[in-house]
Amino acid sequence: MRQKVYATVVVLIAALCGFAAPAAATPAKLPTHALVGYLHASFANGSGYTRIADVPADWTIIDLAFAEPTSVTSGQLRFNRCPASECANVESDVDFAAGIKAQQAKGKKVLISVGGQNGQVQLTSTAARDAFVASASAIIDKWGLDGIDIDFEGHSLSLNSGDTDFKNPKTPSIVNLISALKTLKARYGENFVLTMAPETFFVQLGYQFYGPGSGSDPRAGAYLPVIHALRDSLTLLHVQDYNSGPIMGLDDQWHFIGNADFHTSMTDMLLTGFPVARNKANVFPALRPDQVAIGLPAASYAGNGYTAPAEVRSSLDCLTKGSGCGAYKPHGVFPALRGLMTWSINWDRFNGWEFAKNFTGYFG
Repeated sequence: MRQKVYATVVVLIAALCGFAAPAAATPAKLPTHALVGYLHASFANGSGYTRIADVPADWTIIDLAFAEPTSVTSGQLRFNRCPASECANVESDVDFAAGIKAQQAKGKKVLISVGGQNGQVQLTSTAARDAFVASASAIIDKWGLDGIDIDFEGHSLSLNSGDTDFKNPKTPSIVNLISALKTLKARYGENFVLTMAPETFFVQLGYQFYGPGSGSDPRAGAYLPVIHALRDSLTLLHVQDYNSGPIMGLDDQWHFIGNADFHTSMTDMLLTGFPVARNKANVFPALRPDQVAIGLPAASYAGNGYTAPAEVRSSLDCLTKGSGCGAYKPHGVFPALRGLMTWSINWDRFNGWEFAKNFTGYFG
């Protein structure tokens, strides 16, 4: 009964605010709450190498970072293990494969993450799209992985002039990426895990600006058509609430990284929906709470926008319990919020497992 009342309240709130209510929840293939962490499998990044067998049980999803393209527009992905010259304690391929299987035997999901800061991917042609599908499948099959994470940053996604409707994209790189991910989902079936880790610039900034038509950077909001087209297949969206400039929330106030209000306001936009480029006739619909996690750096040296655990807890309390909110008040209470993502497991280990210790306990 309480669930029915809650659903009714959310629908009424959304209607009054002029936004779309979340779709009815479907059975999740993850625990009710989850921690997602990136594992530097192809580089050390100053944090030291962590063997996959040594990843603690706290993590629900382990993203192997990163598969990168042979060139920006080839679509051909490669996943190179960290060389021993950089990662002295790197395990053998045999031990790496065994470590993946051991994590999966514990109920963990292990994904290949594509892109990252250095891996620019632009699927500007159908040939690149097909190469992406074939090479991603080869990596998934070789290591027996559970799915794929799309971590496109920089200039991987942008919108062509005249491409103004996120529901009907025309830009080839956007259309081809959507097609590629739908193909992968169809190939591997309903248990295939699909996650995305965009930056706020490509998602929440779309409330103000969408592509070049709004006089902004053509990359503004460019992830929105991908998220929308894949929303029925999307397991989890964990926007990077870090390495971000100020972003305007639904309260029409600027919010800055590193505090509870930033995470609350950015997450509320995903759970409430918002008019794209302020066009109330073109609303990005809300995602289900179980499809959303908050992305955070594990330590101050892992990314710009580190947030102290107490601030993160305040945001989680506000979003999931409706208590302890700061200046920003979300448009509902979302106890089914999936959890948190961090960059990265390696940096968390370097930092004495601060992230895991604080938030595994929070979600029980």
